[in-house]
Amino acid sequence: MKLKTALLGAAVAFAFASTGQAADLKLPFGHVGKPGSLFEASVNAFAECSNKALGDKAEVQTFGSSQLGKDKELLQKLKLGQITFSLPSSVMSSVADEFGVFEMPYIIKDREHMKRVQAELGDTFQKAANSKGYRILGYFENGFRHITNNTRPINKPEDLAGIKLRTPKGAWRVKMFKLYGANPTPMAFSEVFTALQTAVIDGQENPYAQIASAKFQEVQKYLSITGHVYTPAYILVSEKNFAKLPEDVRGSLEKCAVDTQAFVYDHAAKLETELLDVIKAAGVAVNNADNAAFIAASKPIYDEFASSVQGGAELITKVQGLAK
Repeated sequence: MKLKTALLGAAVAFAFASTGQAADLKLPFGHVGKPGSLFEASVNAFAECSNKALGDKAEVQTFGSSQLGKDKELLQKLKLGQITFSLPSSVMSSVADEFGVFEMPYIIKDREHMKRVQAELGDTFQKAANSKGYRILGYFENGFRHITNNTRPINKPEDLAGIKLRTPKGAWRVKMFKLYGANPTPMAFSEVFTALQTAVIDGQENPYAQIASAKFQEVQKYLSITGHVYTPAYILVSEKNFAKLPEDVRGSLEKCAVDTQAFVYDHAAKLETELLDVIKAAGVAVNNADNAAFIAASKPIYDEFASSVQGGAELITKVQGLAK
């Protein structure tokens, strides 16, 4: 009888220990977004959805403002299992060639176009991520990018001549701005404000949500509305490490990654109007660039992608064919 009681007690203790371990399962989500950014709002919405669904099984914890590292460091930490999620955007073009198609100027027309690309070509991008050890759980966005600088308004590509412009660390963005005549300077997002403030660089290019949340309007004179690139953002995990999570936890996370996209797109559209007003209110001079001139100047970058990336020409054709 004593043995039976002892065994029962051990079983109960093990059950409580297992429950405690499940409740203690922390899932860190690192990203580079500043307070008030679209990234922060998107990640927080995903975390809220996930934590409601997970209950005491696990907890998604969010860390913005590059607290856990810059984009490339976060990609490495995913592989090492030090974080569970990151939200890369432009940097994915340096992970796998296929993501470079989103670096082609003006290739994505609007969010409805992006939804069709995701629906029709999602397997292509998932396979590209898998080949590098990652998995895409869902698509958020960084948004339509515009140029700010302290030298002059940018109306046509030639106005960029000699301007030292910060870009993300992606080869195609650098090539694009070299083609336009600028002096592109890859730099981590967390370093940009100080570089602008101290005139290490003249300008940068980002969506309004990143410009305003990082307060670039405080250290920039001109905003030129170019919309030259639409950059998706990807809820990214390590394929190997994600597979180690309990199946029901994975299912809840995958569902929330998909379900949160509608909020992200709606919030992004709202911020485009609100934050442009914030930038203007700071005294930044705003102009609408000649998009046709930029499109005409972009042909060589399309040609290079088509000829240098395996399947690049076909991928461009497929993406463009989904525009309406």
